Amino acid sequence: MTQWILGVRTDYDGLLIDPCIPATWKGFKVTRIFRGEKFEIEVRNPKGVMKGVRRIVMDGVELADRLLRPRDGGREHTVTVEMG
Repeated sequence: MTQWILGVRTDYDGLLIDPCIPATWKGFKVTRIFRGEKFEIEVRNPKGVMKGVRRIVMDGVELADRLLRPRDGGREHTVTVEMG
């Protein structure tokens, strides 16, 4: 469920974010541990879409792609995903 519906899948270089949720869901939160780092992920769905990521912000910095890359072993990250 976390990999294909919530769309938080492991990739060689990090966590790939690609949610596919019911349009009625306004969002969700999930915590993932990957390579010793904790990712607190909040997905927001203000437009009520089923698929598609508009932007991802990790630790206050907008990412260029949908991959959350570990940076410093043991660190905690705050991630906001906006669908649309």
